Amino acid sequence: MYVVSFPRCREERFVSAPVIKSIISDANAKLEGLKEKTKAEAGIKEKVSDFYQDVLSYLAEKDTLSEPDAKAIKRMYPDNIHQSATSEIYPHLQSILKKLNGEFAVLNLVDPAQNVDVRKLMVHEMPSFVYYSNYGNLDAQIYLPHAVKWLNNEKVAGIDNSAKVRTLRVLFDFVKLDPQEILDLGKDPVRIVEDTAGRQKTKTPTDAEIEEATKQKEARTILLNSASTELTRKFREWWKQGDYKFRFQADGEFFKIWVSDDKRPEEIELERRSTGLQWFLSFFLVFLVESREAHKGAILLLDEAGLSLHPLAQKDLIDFFDSLAETNQLIYTSHSPFLVDTSNIDRTKVVYSNKDGLTVVSGDLRASDDKLNEKSIYAVHAALGLSVSDILLQGCQPVIVEGPSDQHYFNAIKRYLVRNKLYAPKSELIFIPSGGVRGVAGIASIVSGKNAALPIVILDADESGKAAKKKLLSGLYQGCEDSILDIGQFLEFENGEVEDLLPPNLLYHQIDRFFREVEDAYFEEYHNDKEAIVPQIEHFAEAHDIDLPKGWKVDLARMVKQQLQKAKPDMIPQEYIDKWIRVFERFDA
Repeated sequence: MYVVSFPRCREERFVSAPVIKSIISDANAKLEGLKEKTKAEAGIKEKVSDFYQDVLSYLAEKDTLSEPDAKAIKRMYPDNIHQSATSEIYPHLQSILKKLNGEFAVLNLVDPAQNVDVRKLMVHEMPSFVYYSNYGNLDAQIYLPHAVKWLNNEKVAGIDNSAKVRTLRVLFDFVKLDPQEILDLGKDPVRIVEDTAGRQKTKTPTDAEIEEATKQKEARTILLNSASTELTRKFREWWKQGDYKFRFQADGEFFKIWVSDDKRPEEIELERRSTGLQWFLSFFLVFLVESREAHKGAILLLDEAGLSLHPLAQKDLIDFFDSLAETNQLIYTSHSPFLVDTSNIDRTKVVYSNKDGLTVVSGDLRASDDKLNEKSIYAVHAALGLSVSDILLQGCQPVIVEGPSDQHYFNAIKRYLVRNKLYAPKSELIFIPSGGVRGVAGIASIVSGKNAALPIVILDADESGKAAKKKLLSGLYQGCEDSILDIGQFLEFENGEVEDLLPPNLLYHQIDRFFREVEDAYFEEYHNDKEAIVPQIEHFAEAHDIDLPKGWKVDLARMVKQQLQKAKPDMIPQEYIDKWIRVFERFDA
């Protein structure tokens, strides 16, 4: 049984009083130019005018209207006004009443959950969820008669391993092999005949039978070699921890999997290789096949994936997850910092139990005084620390930015430029948030601790950014002026921030999310693109008595980042692309 509900439908709703005032005022002005056309209409102009005046008086001290207000105004609707063929006033009044009813309709919306068709649609569109915790590592040697039974959904006495059977099924499906065909092609040329008494006995096969058996075994070898090559090629695209080669061999009724790599060219049976390799191969097969067929469109839930993998292989697993996410939404849990994607940290959620024993899922990854979620957040903080270590160890180009919103924007811009072949970094750019201008010097000292090369710093051109730049140039960055950039160098106005490097059309839709309660004004109409946008957002919120949520700049950056990842080249004006290229070329200088 499914329960379909629309919680926000029950929320108290309001209509803007100024909107109703505007409708009535305009109507009253138009009424002045209308005439009573027949004797039957005598007095209706005055009657309609009195109605308009009564409504305007009722609205005089109101800013918003609720359902009782709407009912009160509807009781004022004039009655006993009849239509005549030449009437001007009657159609005018009906038009105004229709407008009013349309505005008031939002106050008494019918709960969609009461509609049978809506409920059916919601249940039909609800995705399925597929949970995985056991990925069924393959055996190196598979007994083909058992495989044939398993794939025909038959049980084998004394053997019950559904996870391994599933992996076996997708293996044969993936490499397009039929175990029954492999079994049949490998039969030895033994003739079984009956003697005069009806007893079976073997007899030496003829030359023709030997030749036919030889051809069948050659065909089997070709099939296995082709399947081995296909698996090797596909697997190499995802597994970066060695150049592995797979070889399938059929020996009588046994199917074997051999593995070699560039460091150990001698072939070894799969089960004698690392547990991590066995796990990744099984995982790779199951998800690459099932996610596109049996689980098409499902939301995949992975519990503690990749625990047996080497840390660097766990990082490769993140890329594999990105590939799976093209066809399926993916949610995975992990305690490993290596499975936290620091390039898309906005996707990460921390899960913990609160003091009431309830499970909490939060996007707040900042340090917290809450002792209950310290351990849950630890893996994320460790991952961020590891990203700094990666810089030290692998020679990436660190760029220190003020906060996570700047990190989101620059990562999104970098991906856009690289994806569209507009920019190729000399080395991998890693944007490290410093937690505000006060943290820049400390982060710079940590990052440059190994080779003494100070990282690039990019600051906002507002007052705090200018003060931080001056302080850095007189201290840690003295004599290193080229290593400190400010956004103002790439803009035509003062006090600019990273948000001003983005085309306004990418920001407007996301900014409007903060101002849903504002019905009579739009930020896009208010915005002056010749001035910094952040102060304008704050002024607009203040003018309309809106409290921007804590961390709103990070939320905005996260939403714009997702939008930019999907943006096509013609959506970004060339002037902004030119600015981005200028900024990123300075990072490489």
